[in-house]
Amino acid sequence: MAIVDFPELKALLVRDGRLMALDVGTKTIGVATSDMLRMLATPLVTLKRGKLAVDLTALAELARKYEIKALAIGLPLNMDGTEGPRCQSIRQFAANIAAHGPPALAGLPVIFQDERMSTAAVTRGMIDDYDMSRAKRAERVDAAAAAWILESALARLR
Repeated sequence: MAIVDFPELKALLVRDGRLMALDVGTKTIGVATSDMLRMLATPLVTLKRGKLAVDLTALAELARKYEIKALAIGLPLNMDGTEGPRCQSIRQFAANIAAHGPPALAGLPVIFQDERMSTAAVTRGMIDDYDMSRAKRAERVDAAAAAWILESALARLR
């Protein structure tokens, strides 16, 4: 796994193929995938966090199943654009993918995408557009936030 910037990733992705985005939290990991042409982002699943090895195995299975070409990991920057403790945690998670992840996951290039306000924006949309109950939102918000992160990353790759 190599952490790359957007121009590097664009050069690496010469063929069609899906990207997978992760919204990594302390209790869950929201996962979203793109279509093969990398035009649309779709919420996929919210995984309950467990031991690191279990989390990485589950993510690797998804990467294999959907033939993922790269990962976009949400980076929770502070509102002023600086990195705080949560960013350190996310960067460590990415390092753990490289060091301990199965090959289907550890070999993927990784970009970090600013995720400021992603969960808030998604939650607001779920309330305003779908009048979704709190329980339903809790089930879906992390995967939807991952899709929001992926949409932002895909826009930067165009």
